[in-house]
Amino acid sequence: MRLTSFIAVLNVCVMSKGILISTAEPRINDRIRVAEIRLIGASGEQVGVVSIDEALRMADEYGLDLVEIAPEANPPVCKIMDFGKYKYEIAQKAREARQNQTHIVVKEIRMGLKIENHDYETKRNHIEKFLLGGDKVKVTVQFKGREQTRPEMGFKLLQRLAEDVATTGFVEFAPKREGRSMTMVLGPVKKKSEALAEAKRARAAKTKPEEN
Repeated sequence: MRLTSFIAVLNVCVMSKGILISTAEPRINDRIRVAEIRLIGASGEQVGVVSIDEALRMADEYGLDLVEIAPEANPPVCKIMDFGKYKYEIAQKAREARQNQTHIVVKEIRMGLKIENHDYETKRNHIEKFLLGGDKVKVTVQFKGREQTRPEMGFKLLQRLAEDVATTGFVEFAPKREGRSMTMVLGPVKKKSEALAEAKRARAAKTKPEEN
């Protein structure tokens, strides 16, 4: 049976920061109050312009709903479909879209001006890992005591780091003095979405059973 008209329209009004937001479902069945519509059949075929009564009768024969999909058209375009299934598919697509959204994260790495080579290599490896994952990295060099009078040394250290990770990242914001420190932001050469897609393919390849 088709869905009854009392669930046809859902108006949700949300007051957010003084802005009234309204969302509504399409009109279905008896809520479609026009004399004629352009009808699309249950199989996607173009039926043509028919009276609303004829369209409702056809939908009832299929045990489906008459859903208005283009109310701005003249006459409005309606389709015979399972409205419950339609709502479910829309919700699924919305969930997939949210899951596919990429959130670029800014990681932060701190190092001293007199960092030892071993520690430098460890931090560089961390930075490259973040960049390969599609994230940005904010690198901060901290000055201690008299080091504050030698900002050019911090610049050289950051410049060296930028050159060492050039294959995976680029300088998005050049080194800048900020009080007792100097910062630089590195951006990933590879987009976050591309990095996630590659990681997904790699996981799939590992879990794929070996062919005999």
